Amino acid sequence: MIGTLINTVAILAGGFLGLRASQQFSARTQTNIKLVLAAFTIWVGLSMVWQGIGGSFGGVVKQLGIAMLALVLGNGLGMALHLQAGLNKLGQYAKQRIASASPTNDNRFSEGFITCTLLFCVGPMAILGSLEDGTTGKFRILAIKSAMDGLAAMGFAATFGPGVLLAALPVFAYQGTLTLLANALANQLNDPLLLNSIRVAGGLVVMCIAVVILGLRQVPLANYLPSLVVAPLLTHWWK
Repeated sequence: MIGTLINTVAILAGGFLGLRASQQFSARTQTNIKLVLAAFTIWVGLSMVWQGIGGSFGGVVKQLGIAMLALVLGNGLGMALHLQAGLNKLGQYAKQRIASASPTNDNRFSEGFITCTLLFCVGPMAILGSLEDGTTGKFRILAIKSAMDGLAAMGFAATFGPGVLLAALPVFAYQGTLTLLANALANQLNDPLLLNSIRVAGGLVVMCIAVVILGLRQVPLANYLPSLVVAPLLTHWWK
């Protein structure tokens, strides 16, 4: 759990620094931050997909097909569970409870919370780092991820406001749960195909985050979270 604690503190520290610096950022600077973050997000998503696929041409097609099907099924499950609506309500409730609300429109708090939660949780380093922490007790991967998340939180806080700080809670819960599960099931988590399926499906979701960052379209990103569970299940069934 040490790696997860470091990651949580890094997000909070970066978020607080970003909130203080946001008052000194011009509109042009904030726009440039959005562009940089969007480009970084797309790069992360593409990297995840690239790292997750491999083998013969038929194997690559199969992996991409599983990922797309996982997104469809995962989105359907997310809609049935009202994940996006639930997170929106949670974000709005938290906004009312925090005195320093976002100075922009009402949706920015929820957008910052959801966007950063997905970006910090979906990436392969969150999964692999938690598995490493749980199975070996080492937190090298999560230490590197903490530095990246802290810098990203600084930029996101300047754009989205204090909703970014709230993202530290699901990161702590998500990575902490994975670490504890990995510790309990250490001997059953060594199949690279299952982890690769999560990389590919997660990479596709991460790339969609750039659309939200740039404000091009409202995408119900939270509804796609179940695809990260559906993808390895489909991969296991279709071996």
